[in-house]
Amino acid sequence: MHKRVLLPLAAIAGFAIAESTTPIDNDQVKVIHAHENPHVKTRLHQHKVNRVMIYENAGKQIIAEEGGAQRTLDFKAGDVKWSPAGGMHTAEIVSNGPVSIVEVELKKAGKSDWKPGALDPVKVDPKHYKVEFENNQVRVLRVKIGPHETAPMHEHGLNRVVVYLTDQEIKVTSKDGKVEVARHKAGDVSWGAPMTHKEENVTGKPFEVVVAEIK
Repeated sequence: MHKRVLLPLAAIAGFAIAESTTPIDNDQVKVIHAHENPHVKTRLHQHKVNRVMIYENAGKQIIAEEGGAQRTLDFKAGDVKWSPAGGMHTAEIVSNGPVSIVEVELKKAGKSDWKPGALDPVKVDPKHYKVEFENNQVRVLRVKIGPHETAPMHEHGLNRVVVYLTDQEIKVTSKDGKVEVARHKAGDVSWGAPMTHKEENVTGKPFEVVVAEIK
């Protein structure tokens, strides 16, 4: 169940946000779905673990380090960025609209020796599965399946966080022939265990997800 938190801006130790949820919190990750207001600077804070950031809206953010250095982040809707642990800083959305971000906090060091298997989706279905980036903690995939297209049988060898950028209605067939239809809305976040299946987009619209595989 999603944990919904409503707090005054001054009470948030991270970003100044109007509302946040924690859809996933387990031994590998903590996922925060943050909804940030524009032109509100956070108080000084730091992030002690590495994160994967998935931006649901376009925007611009200024990060001001405690020592005075500043950097600007520009992002488009659907962008994914790596955010390493760092020192004390403030952050402010300087574009005009609110921004929603899925923040995947990585709790463990990861497995630098992990290798994809023979049915890895990037190998068997490069048309639909592409690697955004990879390091010793995570491999991040972008998945795009067009209307009525099918992704062939493939294997997800790692636990994973799935962030839905569009609505989804997918027919999923497992390796033993079991069929189910998975439905999600844009903005949903889910946790997936290792599995082998094929997928068919049963709608007339393309769908897109970002998958953060946890090593």
